[in-house]
Amino acid sequence: MPKFAWVGKSRSGDIQKGEMEAVNEAMVVAQLRKQGLMASSVKERGKGLDVELKIPGFKPKVSTKDLVVFTRQFATMIDAGLPLVQCLDILGRQQQNKTFKGVLQQVKEDVESGSTFADTLKKHPNVFDELFVNLIAAGEIGGILDTIMNRLAAYIEKAFKLRKKIKSAMTYPATIVGIAVIVIAVILVFVIPAFEKMFADFGGALPAPTQIVINISNFVQRYILVIIGFFVALSFGLKKLYRTKKGRLKMDQLALKAPIFGTLIRKVAVAKFSRTLGTMISSGVPILDGLEIVAKTAGNKVVENAIYGVRESISQGKTIAEPLEKSGVFPPMVCQMVGVGEQSGAIDAMLNKIADFYDDEVDDAVNNLTAMMEPLLILFLGVTVGGLVIAMYLPIFKIAGAAGG
Repeated sequence: MPKFAWVGKSRSGDIQKGEMEAVNEAMVVAQLRKQGLMASSVKERGKGLDVELKIPGFKPKVSTKDLVVFTRQFATMIDAGLPLVQCLDILGRQQQNKTFKGVLQQVKEDVESGSTFADTLKKHPNVFDELFVNLIAAGEIGGILDTIMNRLAAYIEKAFKLRKKIKSAMTYPATIVGIAVIVIAVILVFVIPAFEKMFADFGGALPAPTQIVINISNFVQRYILVIIGFFVALSFGLKKLYRTKKGRLKMDQLALKAPIFGTLIRKVAVAKFSRTLGTMISSGVPILDGLEIVAKTAGNKVVENAIYGVRESISQGKTIAEPLEKSGVFPPMVCQMVGVGEQSGAIDAMLNKIADFYDDEVDDAVNNLTAMMEPLLILFLGVTVGGLVIAMYLPIFKIAGAAGG
């Protein structure tokens, strides 16, 4: 029968440890409960040494999906009246992600030692961002943690769905273009040289398209390492440039002005801004603090600078709508709706309505983009791959025509 090492807490709050033989982990938990102890950790002992296999430098990341599930379950438990520590204990023990499990265990221990929930979450910025921490802090201060958790869960779920839609829309064309590039490279490096030898045996002048393709093939074969090195260096250089303030600002400006994709990026930015700020204001976070957090999570330097400009204007006693309009980033409709929300005293509700509207706009934009990309990709494949094939068969048609004549 396997042996389990356990850690539990008595009704008086004392931490106790020990070992127990049982059929499985559930039997240990049940036995400890009979003894008046609440199990916080139960691990099976291995034969001989209790060894945990770890790969140096590798830890599973906490995904957005993990955070969505945790937040929704936590909100349900808090809403049902379960104590905070017990919620953390239950969710920590059932967590499959080892990294997240360890974080939740640490959070539980810190809360038990007297720290506030928000302060403990702040120690794990890779899992819980500033938005999450500030909303939790507002919920603790206002005594509405259950309401805040439900709002957080809804916000994270909508933000997750939005990102998922954008990724799915980008994955298809990127995959097709990537496969097309590989196919073209294989044709240029391996297939066309075989045709070139065959045409050399026939003699005679080659059609212009065929000669152009052969010249391109020879160039690629000769400088393939240089070409690969160029694209690697270009990728590295762009990443390096994006890390600088001026470089990131310039690239983000180009992204917003890009044909087709620029409009989509702008709509995503507006939806994210409205949803995040609306959630924070309705949760009791001061508007200046909310704007600072929204700016940091904007994801685009142009939008970030515009939000910081709005924050500065508000700190000087101005309205939100006026600096939003002056920034030139946000559409006139958004600025007007925000102005109406300010005048009516329901800016949080108005921001959430704007977010809902732009979520639908993003859906339509993604669907239209996908529908438009399909014929463009077919045209791209037809022109490139089809053009190469036709160019290589032109001499054969010419020889066949001459033989027939």
